[in-house]
Amino acid sequence: MSTSSSVKQGELEESSPTTATGPIPPPVRQKPPFFRSTLFQILVVGICAFSAPGIWSAMNGLGVGGSQSPDLVNAANALLYAFMTVTCFAGPWLTNIIGFRWTLAIGSLGYPLYAAGLYVNNRFGSTWFVYVGAVACGLSAGFFWSVEGAIATGYPEQGKRGRYIATWFTFRNFGNIIGGAISLAINHKADHRGKIGYETYLGFIAIQCLGFFFGLLLSNPEKVQRDDGTRIEAKRGTAWRDEGKEMWRLLRSKPILLLFPLFWYYGWIQAYPGTYLATYFTVRSRALASFLSAVVGTIATWVSGSIVDLPWAKRRQTRAITAFVLIALLNSATWIWAVYIQNEYRHTKPTLDWGDQSSFGRGFGLYMFERISLGMVENYIYWCISNLSDSPGDQIRYSSLLRGIETAAVAVGFGVQAVPTALIATASINFAFWFIALPFAYYATLQVVQKFDQLEKLGSISEDERVVEQVSVGKEA
Repeated sequence: MSTSSSVKQGELEESSPTTATGPIPPPVRQKPPFFRSTLFQILVVGICAFSAPGIWSAMNGLGVGGSQSPDLVNAANALLYAFMTVTCFAGPWLTNIIGFRWTLAIGSLGYPLYAAGLYVNNRFGSTWFVYVGAVACGLSAGFFWSVEGAIATGYPEQGKRGRYIATWFTFRNFGNIIGGAISLAINHKADHRGKIGYETYLGFIAIQCLGFFFGLLLSNPEKVQRDDGTRIEAKRGTAWRDEGKEMWRLLRSKPILLLFPLFWYYGWIQAYPGTYLATYFTVRSRALASFLSAVVGTIATWVSGSIVDLPWAKRRQTRAITAFVLIALLNSATWIWAVYIQNEYRHTKPTLDWGDQSSFGRGFGLYMFERISLGMVENYIYWCISNLSDSPGDQIRYSSLLRGIETAAVAVGFGVQAVPTALIATASINFAFWFIALPFAYYATLQVVQKFDQLEKLGSISEDERVVEQVSVGKEA
């Protein structure tokens, strides 16, 4: 032991609080009940994500909600995301009033109405209920998206955030897996282009109705305890003017400004894969795509989350940049491939089915790589904002900003695609947006790592101050 270590140990022994009967034992850290742990909260959010947006993604993974014509559902989705943009930004205000738990539960109520609209349209040909369901889903889903992101990024311990975010996405993708499996079982003989069988939607509606009840299992942040014994700080009752000022402050912060192009890119491109699938693939191939896209998407989120979390490299900056480079290479290759294939398909206009492997593999492989790229980008975005603050109060603001920007981009993307627009044009714009976002995302990565190091340093200082305070109280006693 070094001399300095011996001195420090001696000082600590001299300053240890004592009473007449002897030294005061250190406070015993009690392990919280499992339902108050951060892991349980992530599982609750994951189950809600499975039953609400997960099943919604399963339907859209069939190619524009399983509809025969992309135009109606693209227009409905544009309307949905337009309303959702407003409620995403309003998420912090509602959460201040009713808390995380009720915001999550209420936010799931619009999803079964969206599925019901698709069912009515598929079976009876009515279109008005599709738009009603889209508006209802947009109003509630904005609140759901803002609060689920805040829970997944603000509740967990810092060293677990990449993997906990991947856990959340795994549950949501599991909705795609279940939904895709149901659809594949019902439609496996449909080797033609067209719409999905209406029976498919009945199971979707039943599962989505459970989201509200699952949401009530969540604990508000002040009742949750992390593994290190710390409580989660989330102030309630902030005045709406003060909340607006906080949102404006974060919106103008350097990390958010640098991440803005990546947020926009991620939202904008979501209209393309489903339209591509509905345009060129048979019904059973779309069902297979819905199933497999969830599998590869789950793997992608775990790869991205593990690279930034697991200590395979000592420096966090090395891990973050490695994840960024992998994502950059994968997305760049995907969109180069997409533009090349789309240029071919605009002339040949194929109908792709797994029965003809000579033409099916190339087009289907592109869709899979688009889903892998999306999964890795999404996990990386949430990992970035999760390390900008350790407070769920700020996290719901960051999450609301992310979701608001993303949904605005999705609304524009679906609106453009509903015109309709040639897919070669959409693929080319996707390609351009990605390369515009790349340099900004790289500098944002450096900013996030720097911010994380600052938070980690402040955390260690706070821990030291807490020890000193306990010693001082012991001396006074």
